[in-house]
Amino acid sequence: MPMAVQKRKPKSSPSRRGWEVAGICALLAAIVFIVFGRTIGYGFINFDDAQYVFENPVVSKGFSLAGVGWAFTHVVAGHWQPLTVIVLMLNSQVFGIWPGGYHLLNVLLHTAGAVLLFLFLLEMTGARWRSAFVAAVWAIHPLRVESVAWISECKDVLCGVFFMLTLLAYVRYVERPGKGRYGMVLAWFALGLMSKPMLVTLPCVMLLLDCWPLGRLRTFSQFPKLFLEKAPLFALSALSSMATVLALKSGTAPISTYPWNAPVAYATYLVKLIYPADLAVYYPIPREGWPPWDIMDAIFLLVALTMAVWFLRRSHPYLLIGWLWYLGMIVPVAGVMQTGGQAYADRYTYLPQIGIYLAVTWLAADWAGESRNRRILLGCAAGAILCAVLAAAWHQVGYWHDSETLWLHALESTRDNSIAHDDLGNALYQQGHIEQGIAEYREALEIDPKDPEAHYNLGTALLDKGYPETAIGEFRAALRVQPDYAKSHYNLGNALLQLGHVDDAIVELRAALRSNPDYAEAHGNLGMALLSEGRFDDAIAESREALRIKPAYAEAHNNLGNALFKQGHVDDAIAEYRAALIVDPRDAEAHNNLGSALFTQGRYGEAISEFGEAVRLMPDYVAARHNLEAAQKKLGSGQK
Repeated sequence: MPMAVQKRKPKSSPSRRGWEVAGICALLAAIVFIVFGRTIGYGFINFDDAQYVFENPVVSKGFSLAGVGWAFTHVVAGHWQPLTVIVLMLNSQVFGIWPGGYHLLNVLLHTAGAVLLFLFLLEMTGARWRSAFVAAVWAIHPLRVESVAWISECKDVLCGVFFMLTLLAYVRYVERPGKGRYGMVLAWFALGLMSKPMLVTLPCVMLLLDCWPLGRLRTFSQFPKLFLEKAPLFALSALSSMATVLALKSGTAPISTYPWNAPVAYATYLVKLIYPADLAVYYPIPREGWPPWDIMDAIFLLVALTMAVWFLRRSHPYLLIGWLWYLGMIVPVAGVMQTGGQAYADRYTYLPQIGIYLAVTWLAADWAGESRNRRILLGCAAGAILCAVLAAAWHQVGYWHDSETLWLHALESTRDNSIAHDDLGNALYQQGHIEQGIAEYREALEIDPKDPEAHYNLGTALLDKGYPETAIGEFRAALRVQPDYAKSHYNLGNALLQLGHVDDAIVELRAALRSNPDYAEAHGNLGMALLSEGRFDDAIAESREALRIKPAYAEAHNNLGNALFKQGHVDDAIAEYRAALIVDPRDAEAHNNLGSALFTQGRYGEAISEFGEAVRLMPDYVAARHNLEAAQKKLGSGQK
């Protein structure tokens, strides 16, 4: 299929062109910061951010070689993305767990992606203002908000940078082939795949660009050679796909397939591109599935557009190329294999929709041609579009300020959204509004009675309210749906401990550790349960394992101190109690335990200080009051 080749426009003087390019890059950076800069003042979201950052012991410790090894051998949130984990570790090394540091990282990466997109298009086509418009509207469209404002989507913006770098390196390789330049293409592509496997279809995008505008694929006879040229890239895609499937299968969430959802998703993304209203962090698939007419309407739209761009392929080849770019890049997230029940997601449009922007922009520019009036009209339209998407994106960013705002907006924008009710319940629960949280969990279970997360969260709230028997029923309901749910085993164990069923609690805590061997809290509570049965050596081992995983774990230091104290290792116990108080100076129990250890050594003055602090922190702490009185009597009797 011969296609017209994009002809580069005559270049202006190098100095002027350089200033224009630099100015466009600066403007791109400015509008990205105008839209997304305020996210630096936002917090974490209670949707995956814990798994990626502040509850991830590897990331929260900062950068280390051991952490790099862990990144390559473990999955996070069901995905193998080692480079993303390493970048988050580096960010943690600099900013700790300050959420603003992670938001800043996302904004900087997205800014780099926008600038690189412009430079890639400019290098490939020589069209400055078309390339600038595509990069600008892509960078600040409201559909980009999820990828940039959500800390967990660092993988999206990071792989976007490597996507642009790969294409830029490919264009330069085409201009002057060589092993070194091809090696750069391979290197950038491999790094992109290790950021997020969304790039597996990138070699196909390169073949599309060979047709237009690079003009390397003008006849079908040229296809085998160009395909063979990209064989190493396809091999990397195959390896990444295998790793993705293995990662999904190793995850705790069940794998789902929604093939009939794909045409609806494709069509919805097009609608939201034109009219980005009712955007939400989670779009559920309807409980009864999509109505047949919705599926047929979507298929008709896709077929009609495909036929239209096919018929126009000779006069307007960029239409077919942009359309196939869009269709092809969404394939990995079209619903063939996924975890979760989302119908579609704004973040899935991050790279695919570049093809649509490219096609429409070049069509509009060709329509304007050399007509002065048309070019003025087109310039005004482009300015209006950029202003409109900037305002809409600015408004959308505001919903990501905090979890409660985000989920309330999701409930306003969608129907029968059990995930939104569940996570709104979490946000309310974390603010101390336990009754309101329980109401949201029950709403979630009304929509989806088999949601293990909602059962677990409801059980946790009931346990916190002092209803362990009722909570046990919810934890067991969650485990019937998802037997290897570590957190549900863990809190079931905690509920059984409250009821005095220590042996049953130990069984559940061990089950939690089988599902997640790095579950520090499960190790800690198992140590406490073993301590209550007098199994001091086992309790010490579990507490030390908890501290290996999570060094700043006050309860584990306290429990380890108790076990050591029971064995008569008083000095070691004192060291652990002091370590607990370094982590949490307001831990009344640790102050009381430290006082008891000091008391046994005859250090009554120091003991009085610790008992007194325990009573100050917890005035109704009866044991600490009795201990304080005993120490004061000892000191008053003349013993030091």
